[in-house]
Amino acid sequence: MSERIFLSSPHMSEEGYEQQYVQEAFDTNWIAPLGTNVNEFEKELAEKVGIKSAAALSSGTAAIHLALKAAGVEEGDIVFCSTLTFSATANPIIYQHATPVFIDSDEKTWNMDPKALEEAFQKYPEVKAVIVVHLYGLSADMDRIMEICDKHDVVVIEDAAESLGTYYKGKHTGTFGNYGVFSFNGNKIITTSGGGMLVSNNEEKVAKARFWATQSRDQARHYQHSELGFNYRMSNIVAGIGRGQLKVLNTRVEKKRYIYQFYKQKLDGLKGVKFMPWNEWDDPNFWLSSMTLTGDVRPIDIMDALEKENIESRPIWKPMHLQPYFEKYDFIGNGIAESLFENGVCLPSDTKMTDEELLRVTNIIKGLF
Repeated sequence: MSERIFLSSPHMSEEGYEQQYVQEAFDTNWIAPLGTNVNEFEKELAEKVGIKSAAALSSGTAAIHLALKAAGVEEGDIVFCSTLTFSATANPIIYQHATPVFIDSDEKTWNMDPKALEEAFQKYPEVKAVIVVHLYGLSADMDRIMEICDKHDVVVIEDAAESLGTYYKGKHTGTFGNYGVFSFNGNKIITTSGGGMLVSNNEEKVAKARFWATQSRDQARHYQHSELGFNYRMSNIVAGIGRGQLKVLNTRVEKKRYIYQFYKQKLDGLKGVKFMPWNEWDDPNFWLSSMTLTGDVRPIDIMDALEKENIESRPIWKPMHLQPYFEKYDFIGNGIAESLFENGVCLPSDTKMTDEELLRVTNIIKGLF
């Protein structure tokens, strides 16, 4: 059988940037949760996306959790959340003993629907925060969403875990709201094997998040803790990988875009096939190239045919309001997210893929029609 083609696997730089920073940590014997790489990774990423401050953490989930805590979300508070996302977006709402209300997708963006968001505010005017997701590297309609949230004076948290390198009207996603969150999980556009980053222009809040993330240890000679803390800080080794990966972010975005355009050129004319939207104000990173199918060929047909050839693909995210754990919570919308889940498929989008491998994938799919 041919070598496996992955959906999106780690891709270290050909130049070996990551090894240089990791080796530096070994040479200085700085294998601690903190260190030069952590500090510099925070500075370099903040500079890259154009924001004042960043906190390097153990995961994107940890970053969302601390963003909610920084926003003052407490037990009983309501938090609006995009329904079409991975559970890591919604789980931290429960960590804070708050109540999620899930917001439907807009067909134009695949992300939070501003109309459904307005409807949600009418039903729940006392909402404490809004978590907006930039799905698969596609930007949400941030002007409209921020206009609505500013009108209601509510905190906005951008889950940009999948959209590092994506621009909305020339500005990085993750920098519009009060807080932005990035992920460096193994399948993301750049990876540290695991890890995340909380960003904000509120430097005081980010400093507080760093404090919480280091077990809320007070400045005292002895170990003293006046607040509940978390073990959320990124390690110096992991941050070294991140610094190296950041150097090739633009190259990775270029390859992801190439993959999307390759698929679109080869498959867009097939009956019932429609690719994820690319709006005029959106400059996506195309983390995963995804499409929907409304004809006789179904997503499961494509996934099964690819798997037989040792090629990985997967469905669009199952909406949170349809998940067994979250189905008891309210949902505002018209079923767009559910339709995307039922009809959608994510194609292999690994940045190490060759043209020959891309052609293999498209030929298998075309053979089903």
